[in-house]
Amino acid sequence: MRTQNASPSNKTLVNSLLACVFACLLFSPQAYSADAAPQSGTLKYIPKAVAASLEKNQIPKEAISISVVEIKPGQGGKVTAKTEIDWRSQQAMNPASTMKLVTTLTSLDILGPQYRWRTNIYTDGLIRQGTLKGNLYLQGSGDPKLIPEEFSKMMKALQNLGIQKIDGNLFFDRSAYAPSVMEHNTIDGESLRAYNVPPDPLLYAFRTLSFQLGKSRTADFIDISYTPPLSQLKVINQMQLVNQSCDNWKSNLRFNLDPEGDGASTNQLLTAQFSGSFPSACRGVNYNVVALDANTFLTQGFAAAWELAGGTWAQAPTGKSGTVPLASRLLLQFEGIPLADDVQDINKYSNNVMARQLMLTLALEKMGKPATTENGELVIQSWLKGLGLQFPELVIENGSGLSRNEAISAEHLTQLLVAARNLSAADTFYNSLPIAGTDGTMKNRLMAHLRKFLHLKKKPEARIKTGALVDVRAISGYVMSKSGRMYAVSSFINHPNALKGLDAHDQLLAWLLDDGPEPKQAR
Repeated sequence: MRTQNASPSNKTLVNSLLACVFACLLFSPQAYSADAAPQSGTLKYIPKAVAASLEKNQIPKEAISISVVEIKPGQGGKVTAKTEIDWRSQQAMNPASTMKLVTTLTSLDILGPQYRWRTNIYTDGLIRQGTLKGNLYLQGSGDPKLIPEEFSKMMKALQNLGIQKIDGNLFFDRSAYAPSVMEHNTIDGESLRAYNVPPDPLLYAFRTLSFQLGKSRTADFIDISYTPPLSQLKVINQMQLVNQSCDNWKSNLRFNLDPEGDGASTNQLLTAQFSGSFPSACRGVNYNVVALDANTFLTQGFAAAWELAGGTWAQAPTGKSGTVPLASRLLLQFEGIPLADDVQDINKYSNNVMARQLMLTLALEKMGKPATTENGELVIQSWLKGLGLQFPELVIENGSGLSRNEAISAEHLTQLLVAARNLSAADTFYNSLPIAGTDGTMKNRLMAHLRKFLHLKKKPEARIKTGALVDVRAISGYVMSKSGRMYAVSSFINHPNALKGLDAHDQLLAWLLDDGPEPKQAR
């Protein structure tokens, strides 16, 4: 599809002028180190298969934006880019989780793929005969993946200092973040859902209890396990097995946590009760819930990890918030996993709280504490400016895309993808994106289409970050076509029927895999 804005006699001249103007606007010499390739033909069109899908799903063409460029090698090892599609690409749109690409690429370039978060442990006591007589103060810097495996390493490091028993309490220093960024605000009111967990400088296991449920292999009853281990959690299983499919396994399940964590007592006994019915066809499902306050979750998580490592307590800790005293001494500086690994999780599985913490880390590292989202945005905007990229429509609320206010144009997100190819972290960024038909949020996408290429020695691929909110569907990433061409593509749908837009986006990606922009196929 293409717009009809000129008479036939003037079409060629108008299209050539539009192409030249667009090329000048789209590509910055600083960002691309070479002029964009000359444009030809009509850029403002929608591929036929995409247009048909939009019509079938009652999504107007005015609700979608598409930006596609072909990336080519240029002089001095830098890439150049040729625009293939410009359909409403300059329109500011809600990008949903594709906004994570802005956050992760900025962080990889500024902090470096090997950057590691530090969680410092201080004490006001002394170690005598295997016992630490004094309190532990945990001071966080926002490690987004402080999970049980990392806690296990931390406990071993403490034991390597000669500690077997702790005679003191736990205190949690969250001064790295401004209090406002830790408030539990949601856009959908689902405060108990894992994707809505607020940032926390001492975020442990995403503050999420994950229960694994499934029919026992040895008998007719339901096995329930959970992670992370908590020191005072008891599970009561009152569910009944029923002979049903696993499609709607949650519909007859009832869950209650008593008492729900309110911070009044961080070491109290907690009872997780499951009742109702559970389908026998389910072999393993996860029930995730955020039902404990941050201090209770961290206190019981730390205590359980210490006990699992063979450590003991003089008395069970009652963890509290508090800043590190000036007179205390650094006992341990624990380093988390490299940033490159965190970026993999953020982009492949679209982890919201990890992305938010990453943006706050930019603020913390470049502007000091307490970190704020406003300072994080300033760092990102400054970085973009340094690359010669001007995104006046860009709105960043939290860096994760879990927002009704965040906005960017498809043109500029694609421009960022091209700029990424000229950065030292280009391959790390590229490899962090979900692969269609293979992993992440693209694991089950384009599978039928990709089977067409099984006979090829070098198979095409689509590495695409996805995004979805109510009324929003988005894709952004790279496509390597069957002939070896590389395309950068971004497309947003903002419309009440956006949920049905997945097929239109898949049609766009399939078209690129097939070298769609060939002149004989595209017009």
